Amino acid sequence: MSKKVVTLGEIMLRLSTPDFKRFVQADTFDVTYGGGEANVAVAVSNYGLNGVFVSKVPNNPIGQSAINHLRRYGVDTQFVARGGDRLGIYFLETGASMRASQVVYDRAGASIADVSGSDFDWDKIFDGADWFHTTGITPALSDKAAELTLAALKAARERGITTSIDLNYRKKLWSKEKAQKVMTELCQYVDVCIGNEEDAETTLGFKPANTDITKGELHLDGYKDIIRQMKAKFGFKFIASSLRESYSASDNGWSALVSDGEEFYHTRKYDVRIVDRVGSGDSFASGLIYGLVTGKSMADAAEFGVAASALKHTIPGDLNHATLAEVEALVAGDASGRVQR
Repeated sequence: MSKKVVTLGEIMLRLSTPDFKRFVQADTFDVTYGGGEANVAVAVSNYGLNGVFVSKVPNNPIGQSAINHLRRYGVDTQFVARGGDRLGIYFLETGASMRASQVVYDRAGASIADVSGSDFDWDKIFDGADWFHTTGITPALSDKAAELTLAALKAARERGITTSIDLNYRKKLWSKEKAQKVMTELCQYVDVCIGNEEDAETTLGFKPANTDITKGELHLDGYKDIIRQMKAKFGFKFIASSLRESYSASDNGWSALVSDGEEFYHTRKYDVRIVDRVGSGDSFASGLIYGLVTGKSMADAAEFGVAASALKHTIPGDLNHATLAEVEALVAGDASGRVQR
């Protein structure tokens, strides 16, 4: 039987400008759906696991369209609650070369922000589950969403389910002070913590040492120092960080670091030409989860995750449609990109 991975979070309508246009140039938008935890549910389903997405969407055609979008990729949406006023929206202008991408949110008052514990039956949701995943975005949406996230983590922990969180700090959603207060409590119930050094500082207060990703450089000792601090405070089983070297908006170096607090493993680095980087962190998280939940070693799980997320950079939209075979081929060293006939 396939491993069951449950995710909790928001799914949004994504409106992106076509052909690298700026917002002021666009007459049309490309329409899709996405969100951190929804992206993870799709990816693990794509790898053959039982991906389950838990959320709340409005009981209208837009909410139904979001659910249908996930269903087409095999995600179990039976526990998505209906109600509230609207689905959140985000607008994306994809950058190129030295011009950065831009995101504009229109998500205030979204259904997921007005949730209640009574909307969800954790006994049914977690029946047979092997893993539970969420992100720091969900508790940032509202106090109610934060309470729901905490309740879900506690329920998973009580049932012996492995839990993970991607720190994912969003400064447009909450302050550092609020983030640190809420996330410090949530992380007491987390087994696997995922997040870069910026998120570790802003959400948990751990200071990076000699690390400046804006210069396109990596100082791994700084990351290791943060990981040791996180392990000492929260006792995480595994701590992982994707490592982005930003040469430009079009070209990045991409690797990852994973640790159990004692051993540190730095993955292979990929030089990626970016088609769409949104969702790349979610792709790493889902690949790492897939590896760990199916019994791969810490190092092999990280290699799978970084290969999966390297491929995601080449795919438009929030979702990673790279197949299991494609990820495994890249892990094995086939980065030729040759036409498959």
